[in-house]
Amino acid sequence: MPVVEADPDELRRLTGHTEKSDDELKDDLFALGLEFEGETPEGDFELEFAPDRLDRLSVTGIARSLRYQYGDERGVYVPDTASPEWTIQVEDSVPDSRPYVSGAVVRDVNLSREALDALIQLQEKLHATMGRGRAKGAIGIHDVTMLRGEPMYAVGESGDAGEATGKKVTYRGVEPDGDTFVALDDDAERTPAGVLESHPTGQEYADLVEGEERYPAIYDDIGLFSFPPVINSRRTEVTTDSRDLFVELTGTDQWTLDKMCAIVCYALDARGGQIEDVTVEYPGRTVVRPDFEVREKRVAHERIETTLGIELDPEATVDYFERAGLDAEIIGLDGGTGYEVSVPPYRTDVLHAVDLVDDVGRAYGFNELVPRYPDVSTVGGRSESSRFERALRSRLVGLGFEDLLNFHMTNKAENYERMRVTEGADILGGGEAATIAEPYSEDYTMLRTWVLPSLLMVLENNTHREYPQDLSEVGFAAEVEESLETKVAERQSVGGVLARHDASYEDAKARLQALVAGFDAELETPATEHPSFIDGRVADVVIDGESVGVIGEIHPAVLVEHDLEVPVVGFEFSADALAE
Repeated sequence: MPVVEADPDELRRLTGHTEKSDDELKDDLFALGLEFEGETPEGDFELEFAPDRLDRLSVTGIARSLRYQYGDERGVYVPDTASPEWTIQVEDSVPDSRPYVSGAVVRDVNLSREALDALIQLQEKLHATMGRGRAKGAIGIHDVTMLRGEPMYAVGESGDAGEATGKKVTYRGVEPDGDTFVALDDDAERTPAGVLESHPTGQEYADLVEGEERYPAIYDDIGLFSFPPVINSRRTEVTTDSRDLFVELTGTDQWTLDKMCAIVCYALDARGGQIEDVTVEYPGRTVVRPDFEVREKRVAHERIETTLGIELDPEATVDYFERAGLDAEIIGLDGGTGYEVSVPPYRTDVLHAVDLVDDVGRAYGFNELVPRYPDVSTVGGRSESSRFERALRSRLVGLGFEDLLNFHMTNKAENYERMRVTEGADILGGGEAATIAEPYSEDYTMLRTWVLPSLLMVLENNTHREYPQDLSEVGFAAEVEESLETKVAERQSVGGVLARHDASYEDAKARLQALVAGFDAELETPATEHPSFIDGRVADVVIDGESVGVIGEIHPAVLVEHDLEVPVVGFEFSADALAE
C-alpha cells in the first residue's frame, strides 16, 4: 500500500483548522481511509492508504479531502485556466514506444521548502503508481524562466510571418550519442547514452529506453532540456525561488498522462498557482491540455440504501455527494429515484456506481452506521468447499508443514521466467496468464497460474531463517481458458516445499503419499519432465488414475535464481483430486 508523508502543521494550515490536535487529525484522516503508520524523525505523519485515491499522494490533496469532510468546501471544483502561450510540438522522430505527451504551465506558485518537497514526493509517488515506475508515464517539472521557447508567428496574408503568437518546445527523438546536456545533480555535459552509463539516475532507469534507436527528448531554442523518462536538465531545475513552472508528461497512454497531469495541476493550484493551457501539436491533430473534463456517472438511490443498509432522503444524499467533492442532480432512473453525478478530473478511482456509493458512505460516516443482525433466519456456517480446504490444511500441518496464505496476484517474471517455464507450455504452471489491463503495480500484473512460485518467493525472503523450512499452501490459481464463459479457468491448488540440506525426492513423496492416503485415494508417480525440476527426479502426480500435478527436486537454476543455497523439493496438484 502507498505511504505518503504529511506535515500535520501544514495540514492544519491548508485546511484552516489550526485548532485540531494531532490525535483529532489522525481520527479525521482514518475516516477518509488514511491510516496512521507512524512518524518520521521530523514529526511528519506517515499515512497509508488504498492506491485508488492517487489525488491524496500530496499533502494538498489530503487537505482538500479534509476540507470536504469538514463541510468547508462542497461540490466539484475545476481550476480556471488561462489561454495557452506555450506549445509542445510532437515530431515524427519520437520513438513509437513513447508517443504521447501532456502538459501545463503553472504561474505564480508559492514554493516554500516544504511545498517543493511535497511536489517532488507527489511526482515520485505518481511515477511509482500510475506511471508504473516511469514506464507508462513520467513527469518533468521545469522553471519556465530558464526555458527559451522557439517563437511562433501568425502567417500573414502574403504568407510571411506575422505577429508573434507564442512559444514552443519540441518533443522529438535523439540519437543515443547525439546532443549533450547537463543533467540534474551533475556537472558534466553528457549525451543521453553517457547519462545512462555514468549518472546514478540514468543507470536506474536505463532499461526503460534500452534497445531504442532514438531516445525521447524535449528541446527548447537553446537545446535539450528533458530526457524522459530518465532525467531533466540542471538548467531548468525547480527551486524555492521558482514561481512559473512548465509541466510535461510523456508516456505510452494518453489517458494516464492526462490524469497524472490533472493531479499535479490541482496540487499546484492549491499552492496559489494559476493554471495555463498548453497546446499539443501531434502530426495531423492538435489538442489542448491539461484535460479538466468533468465526467458523469449514474447511480440509483435504492442501490445506495441497499448497500449501506440505511434510509436516506434524496436531498440529504445530494448533500453527501457534495461533501465528497462531487456534484449530483436528482433524476428518474430505472423507474425510481437516481442521481447523475459529476466527477472531477483528479478522481481516477471513480469507475463504477459502487464507487459513488462508497463516497456517500464516507460522507455519511461509516462509524455512524449502526450494526444490526440481517433479517434472515439461517445460521451461518462453513461451506462444503471451506470444510474440505480446512481439512487439507490441517493434514498438511499435521505432516509438519507451515501453512501459508500468499497473494493470488503476481507477475510474469515470477510466475514463468524465474521458474524456467514458457507461457503457453502444456505443463503445470504453463497456462496462459489472466492479466490485469491497467495494473497499479508492475509487481502484480496477472493471476498466478500455480502455487509453487509463491512458495519459492517465501523461501527466498527467508534465507536468514533457520532450516529446515517446510511450507505449504492451499490457494487459488487461474489461467485463460477460451472455452469457458468467463474465459478463465479457476482452481484451488495444493502446494508444498521442503528446504533443507538433505532434501530429496523421497522426502516429498513420503509427505504426499501420507496426505493422499488420508483422503482414501491412491497415488501414482510415473516419471515425467518439467523445466522447474531436475530431469530424472521429477514425476507426475496421478491420483485415482488422473494426472493432476507434479512432484520433484527443484532445478539448480531455479534455486540460484531465488538465492537458495540448500536443496528444495516440492509438489503441487489440483485440490479437486481429493475432494471426492
